[in-house]
Amino acid sequence: MTADNATPSYVLRYFDLIGLAETSRMLLTAAKVEWTEEHPEWPQEKPNQPFGHLPVLVEKNGAEDGSDFILSESGSIERYLARTFKFVPTDLKEIARQEQLRDQQFDVSAAFFNQLAMVDEAKKEKRGEFDVLLDKIVEIHTTLLRKNGDCGYLFGEELSYADMSAYALYKQLIMYAVEFDADIAPFVKDKITPEILNLIRTVESDPLLWEHIEKKGSFLVHALPE
Repeated sequence: MTADNATPSYVLRYFDLIGLAETSRMLLTAAKVEWTEEHPEWPQEKPNQPFGHLPVLVEKNGAEDGSDFILSESGSIERYLARTFKFVPTDLKEIARQEQLRDQQFDVSAAFFNQLAMVDEAKKEKRGEFDVLLDKIVEIHTTLLRKNGDCGYLFGEELSYADMSAYALYKQLIMYAVEFDADIAPFVKDKITPEILNLIRTVESDPLLWEHIEKKGSFLVHALPE
């Protein structure tokens, strides 16, 4: 899929970190459309965003009246891009199966950052909550990968929204654990199954994402057990 005169260009506004925009970056890259990323001055630019936070997607001249189409909220942005560029199936039930994974992954990510912010007993309690959620999503991903023949994709034989969002989750957990909490990094790595490692390897080697991986770098070596 390549950009042409009929294909709009995009601007993705977010901070210069993995955070809530990694899946959207991957979707835009895989779609082979023209896009750029902006890093607004913060909090100076906060009042200029639709809901006062990031990420924000701007589709140039994408509205029906020819004005820019502006969308906020990471989940909404991802779903819009995934559907627009056909990284989800056409069947509504199959779309829902993929999108429910993303919502569960958001809960895992939120629990991860909650425990990072805590100390002492509160940290132990929050880590316990994170542990339960992480175990569940790892189990679900691993089961889906096995059912799909352990080909490195969660559904079918091509890169999907589900694959990119799962990859972004594990990248966020592992890279932030390595950087901000040395104690939890081995804990997270030990949860990663061979099937999930294969998903990471497969996503990173997918031709649609070579440009993204070349720019951002592989994190596979950081995911390997110590």
